Amino acid sequence: MNELILIISVVIIYSATVFTYKFFGKSGIYVFNAIITILANIEVLILVKAFGMEQTLGNVLFASTYLMTDILSENEGKKAAHKAVHLGMFAAVTMVVVSQSWFLYTPAESDWVTPALKTVFSVTPRLLFASLLGYIVSQKLDVFLYHKIWSFTEKKTGDKKKFLWLRNNCATLTAQIVNTVLFNVVAFYGVYPTKTLVSIIVSGYLIYVVTSLLDTPFLYLARKLTKKA
Repeated sequence: MNELILIISVVIIYSATVFTYKFFGKSGIYVFNAIITILANIEVLILVKAFGMEQTLGNVLFASTYLMTDILSENEGKKAAHKAVHLGMFAAVTMVVVSQSWFLYTPAESDWVTPALKTVFSVTPRLLFASLLGYIVSQKLDVFLYHKIWSFTEKKTGDKKKFLWLRNNCATLTAQIVNTVLFNVVAFYGVYPTKTLVSIIVSGYLIYVVTSLLDTPFLYLARKLTKKA
């Protein structure tokens, strides 16, 4: 069931990304990116086994943020893509500040939620730092490489629209190597045994390879829908 749920999740989240862009434009992507960033930072706490590998959840959600920045890069320009990255960071920081403020209160005797929330959000600051480090470095790298590859192929072919698949996959796959290693080492070193940590890094990147290849048709669709709009 884990494998099936992951596959369905990819289709739903990528479809929702294109839907959001179609009906709400770049403003919708900004909002959706912030929401997904918050959810991914919570979901990444869950460790599951799928396709014969241990992996953290959140991979699909984080992968969708690359699709969002690539859609913005392709249709709205580099500045819009960088803005989405900055808003995602702001959303993550806000989540941590607000969640940590909950624990400043003295719970009522009948409260039963606070212990559970502390279990989940007590590790959030470390995860936030790991997430922000991986997120900002990899997303900035993704946008940079996307436009560098785009500029190169445009000069070689004289056609601005060609090789969308190349700039999409080369930029994203390179950036995701950086993100996967930085995030998992900073977030989980000392939390999981080394063998488990290596397994999480490898499986996480393999998932990113698959999700990166799968997001290309959705990127083409987003560009096509924009032309019709």
